[in-house]
Amino acid sequence: MNTRVNIAGVEFKNPVMEASGTFGSGMEYSEFVDLSKLGAVVTKGVANVPWPGNPTPRIAEVYGGMLNAIGLQNPGIDVFCERDIPFLKKYDTKIIVNVCGKTTEDYCAVVERLADEPIDMMEINISCPNVKEGGIAFGQDPKAVEAITREVKKYAKQPVIMKLSPNVTDITVMAKAAEAGGADALSLINTLTGMKIDIHRQKFAIANKTGGMSGPAVKPIAVRMVYQVANAVNLPIIGMGGICNGEDAIEMIMAGATAVSVGTANFMNPTATIDTIAGIEAYMKQYGIEDINSLVGLAKSF
Repeated sequence: MNTRVNIAGVEFKNPVMEASGTFGSGMEYSEFVDLSKLGAVVTKGVANVPWPGNPTPRIAEVYGGMLNAIGLQNPGIDVFCERDIPFLKKYDTKIIVNVCGKTTEDYCAVVERLADEPIDMMEINISCPNVKEGGIAFGQDPKAVEAITREVKKYAKQPVIMKLSPNVTDITVMAKAAEAGGADALSLINTLTGMKIDIHRQKFAIANKTGGMSGPAVKPIAVRMVYQVANAVNLPIIGMGGICNGEDAIEMIMAGATAVSVGTANFMNPTATIDTIAGIEAYMKQYGIEDINSLVGLAKSF
């Protein structure tokens, strides 16, 4: 039974990783999970300088998921390279570094710094607000998506995954823009913008007012968007959004994803990634599937 998948020339032992921001850089979860069993570890977002993040409260529970407005708090690329990469290299797993920034120059500075580091891929978080364009996210403007993809590729030595925002009218327009800019792969979806009001305290539940919604409630939207993008571009996709178990992962793979990321489920179940791998293997055994790749995009043939 083969669970190996290939994305842009990088081979993963299985198609399961965790979503950026839900696992730190692996240190916190290494007490609960053997990181060597994962297809890859995706790091928390890394910027060119330390980011303090947003004021608290920054997390709120909602039906079927959660809202977060952490604000991509991170220690910066220098600490990341000195501390986190050596830690991850101790494990037999691929390393995908999530990159964030407020300007194109910010992103390129991090990508250039990572070019000679022993990592396997980079995931570019284009849901960040573009400070030079009045705060609109890079990922909400197809011209900006294509431009930042092209610029990042100039500095990247590793394959580049562009992480798409679902907060757009047509996700396929953004996917095509990333493909035109030279992206090697896509990951989707990032969180959906949401809001919660505490009616008893008569305040917003999150200091930032809005936050990114994730969790099981967003999965049908994620599956639909992955299916649309898989039918619009010729790039491998890492699917995410509400995946909690093997069945969720198989559904995302059938929609068109080559690999999947488990995010919010990690907060409820620290072994969600390992359980998802086991669930995929159980499904393959149950239905006599020899190669996981035979399921990728199967929904196209329905």
